[in-house]
Amino acid sequence: MVRFIIAAAFTIGLAACQTEEPPVVSLSSQNFNDTRIAKTLFGAAPDASPQGSQPFGSYSRGCQAGAQQLEETGPTWQAMRLSRNRNWAQPETLDYVRDLSRFAATQPGWAGLYVGDMSQPRGGPMLTGHASHQTGLDIDVWMLPPQRLDLTVAERESISSISMRRNAGAFTNDLWTPQHEAIVRAAASDPRTARIFIFPGAKVAMCNSATGDRSWLSKVRPWWGHHYHFHVRLNCPAGAAGCENQTPPPPGDGCAEAQEWVDRILNPPPPDPNAPPPTPRAELTMANLPGQCQAVLNAQ
Repeated sequence: MVRFIIAAAFTIGLAACQTEEPPVVSLSSQNFNDTRIAKTLFGAAPDASPQGSQPFGSYSRGCQAGAQQLEETGPTWQAMRLSRNRNWAQPETLDYVRDLSRFAATQPGWAGLYVGDMSQPRGGPMLTGHASHQTGLDIDVWMLPPQRLDLTVAERESISSISMRRNAGAFTNDLWTPQHEAIVRAAASDPRTARIFIFPGAKVAMCNSATGDRSWLSKVRPWWGHHYHFHVRLNCPAGAAGCENQTPPPPGDGCAEAQEWVDRILNPPPPDPNAPPPTPRAELTMANLPGQCQAVLNAQ
């Protein structure tokens, strides 16, 4: 019974894509006394700031100046959930989406990519969902292979991606294809990529099937919830002095660590009776963000 409860809790954690990856800490050197809730302010910004393009801070404590909007429909992609207004990013990110979608369109059964959340017009914390996606350098790519790229706005609100997981994320299901692996491999092999987050079973499946150069696997990291989409995180663009890169992944292909995740899903450890209750995530205030984010928010 205990194992069932733990497994159920683990499944819920895998299904939730709200906390996402471990926060990268970024401290502001300005606005120490500004206690306004940042997500309320950045979530209300309808368009980008009229500034030069620049990411500031870290992926989970930052903002973006001069963002550009991904076209709602392109030759090999469609932006989804347009009502969220999260198809904004840095120019390098838009180039990346176009490049990866062109590759995806070469795969059998794929017309390109359905692109999920990127960032808000001025980045920053979101009203709902992600803890990251704040600097215009994160992209959610749907697992659903696009059969057509003429979806209406209404269809893009109602259609859903598909889950690739089985056994609470320990394994891939029969919807996972070599084309999914090829697209993830192409994404991870791009030198602009810092990380790819995907559910543990997919990482292990790719570890077991990858041949030849396996260096790309090091960037593919298991994380909760990423079975309807995989999450691409890009490195800071060259010359972006105010942008904080995430620590590079540890040496090796990461396959042993992914297998440990799977083992814990299949055989969850007993609960620690002395474990303290989880600490609720604190709301980010403007004081928690880089000082440049105040100027991004106020730019007219």
